[in-house]
Amino acid sequence: MSKINISAADILGAASKSGRRLQADPRQDEGFKAATDQARVLAYYLTLLVKWNKSMNLVGPQGWEQVFHSLIVDSLHLADFLNSLELPESPVSLDLGAGAGLPGIPLRALWQAGDYHLVEARQKRSIFMRTALRMMKLPRTHVFEGRAEKIPQQTLPADLILSKAFMPWKELLVFVKPMLAPQGRIVVLSNDPAPSVHDLEELGHTLERSMEYKAGDKIHYFWCLRPIES
Repeated sequence: MSKINISAADILGAASKSGRRLQADPRQDEGFKAATDQARVLAYYLTLLVKWNKSMNLVGPQGWEQVFHSLIVDSLHLADFLNSLELPESPVSLDLGAGAGLPGIPLRALWQAGDYHLVEARQKRSIFMRTALRMMKLPRTHVFEGRAEKIPQQTLPADLILSKAFMPWKELLVFVKPMLAPQGRIVVLSNDPAPSVHDLEELGHTLERSMEYKAGDKIHYFWCLRPIES
């Protein structure tokens, strides 16, 4: 088996090619301020993901460049999207159905606000995420192995809940209601544009912001939803 060797320079080049160039960010914790440091920890993650993927089938794409341009690019754009929202200075975030850590683990290389909880019921994927986090040394990033409804009460309420194909959005809004802070936000990663104002209002929510971007040859979307104040 050939050795996997992904460098920070590879990641910087791939990010530039994707249209989302990595940039130094003085807001980040020590060790992740420079673009090269962000690229280095992303390279660690991709190296481990591609290696484990050969035996565990964690993600569909096989080569690291395919993974980057179809999956990691979501995290790069998501960091920008979250920075555009009016979140608390140190939010509590839940990433539901985190799987192999996408988008959450690469996201945390660029966006490190507050405490971030990767929620995953499958043991093998939870083990992979813990292994990646030990290697990357991401701050305040945790794995909860178990069903989302079993999240410890001391972790709640969440200021931000993220969902990428965790469940259909209408069901999601009902499901996360007991977990979400009164002024909390729900961010959905989707292959479809945001629902209509009418459809959201019927379920007591409003669309605060949305974004579309290109990932590979496809258009992806973010929706930021929040409950309508009664």
